[in-house]
Amino acid sequence: MAKASNTGVRPTIRMVAEMAGVSTATVSYVLSGRRGDGGPGVSDSTAEKVKAAAEQLGYRPNQAARAIRTGRTNTVILSLTMLSDPWSLSVIEAVQKAAAPLGITPMILGDADWVKVLGTHNADAVFVDAVRPDQRDALRKLAEHGTTLVVFDEEVQPEGFDVIRSIAGPGCRLAVEHLLHGHRKVACLTPASVAGTSGGTRYRAYAEALEDAQIQKREAYVGLFDGTSAGAYAAATRLLSLRDRPTAIYATTDYAAVSAINAAQRLGLAVGADVDIIGVGNTVEGERMSPSLSTVGPVDFFDKLARLLLHRASGQTEPEAPGVLDFPWHLFVRESAPHRSAATRLY
Repeated sequence: MAKASNTGVRPTIRMVAEMAGVSTATVSYVLSGRRGDGGPGVSDSTAEKVKAAAEQLGYRPNQAARAIRTGRTNTVILSLTMLSDPWSLSVIEAVQKAAAPLGITPMILGDADWVKVLGTHNADAVFVDAVRPDQRDALRKLAEHGTTLVVFDEEVQPEGFDVIRSIAGPGCRLAVEHLLHGHRKVACLTPASVAGTSGGTRYRAYAEALEDAQIQKREAYVGLFDGTSAGAYAAATRLLSLRDRPTAIYATTDYAAVSAINAAQRLGLAVGADVDIIGVGNTVEGERMSPSLSTVGPVDFFDKLARLLLHRASGQTEPEAPGVLDFPWHLFVRESAPHRSAATRLY
C-alpha cells in the first residue's frame, strides 16, 4: 500500500515515475488529464501504469504548486441561484461529467454574491446563471482582469466573456398553446416576483395565449408562490383544491411543475388524465421522473454548456473570441401532458 503512510514521507511525482518506470514529464502529463489533446503520445498501458503507481503510493498533485507553475487552478466555479432547482442540478451533473476526464474540479456557489466571491477567489472558468442589472459592469471588469466567464442571460452582451442565450418567450407560448389544444381551464403556477401587472416573459406568455384564444384569465387560476419548491407545492395544492379546479397547469419552471405533480398525486389526481401539467426548462430530472414531465426548453443545453465551459477552462487550444451561443426552444411531449399539439418545434 502507500509508502507515505508507513514512512511519513509525502509521495512525490519522482517516486511515481520511478515506480511506473517512466519520466516525471510523463507522470505530469498523464495526471494532468491532458491526454488526447494532440500533445505527446502516451499509450493507454503506460497511462494505466502511472495511475496505478500514483494510487499505490497515495500520490496527490500539489494544486497550489501547480497553480503557481502553470497559472491554472484546475477548478471551475458554478454560481447557481437555486441549488434545489432541477435546472441547477442538471448544470452540475453535466459539468461534473465533462470535468472529470480533464482533472478539473467544479466548485458550487449557491445563491451567493458572485461579484464578491470572484473578487477574492480564482478559477480557470466561471459560470454565472443570473445577472442583475447592477452587476453587468462587474462582468466587464472581471473579464478585463482576466477572469474567464460564461454567462447565462437573455439580454447581456458579450464584453470579453461568453453569453449563453435561451430566449424563453416563444417556447413558453408554445407550452401554453399545447395545453390550450385540449383544455380551457388552464392555470399558471409562477413565482410572485415575476407576475403582476406586466409580469415576466414566462408569465406574459400565459396571459397573451389566453387572450388570443379568447379565454378570460381567472385570477383564481394564477398560483403565486415564493420561489421555493415548498411554496410551489402549496400553491399547486390550492389550485387543484378549487371547487372548479383547473384541468391543466402551466408552470413557469420545471421545479414548480414537479411540485405540481407531487401535489396532484397527493390529492389523488391522475397526472396526464385528471390534470395535465407542463413545465419550462427541459431538465434531466423532469425527463427521468414518473410520470415524465412535459416541458419546453432547448435541446442538449446542459451538455453544450458544459463543453463550452470546460473548453474555456482547459486552455488546451487557442480560444476563439467570446460570443453568443443561442439555443432555440422545443416542445417535449411526455406523460404529464400527453395531448398533442400541431406545432412541435420552434424555428
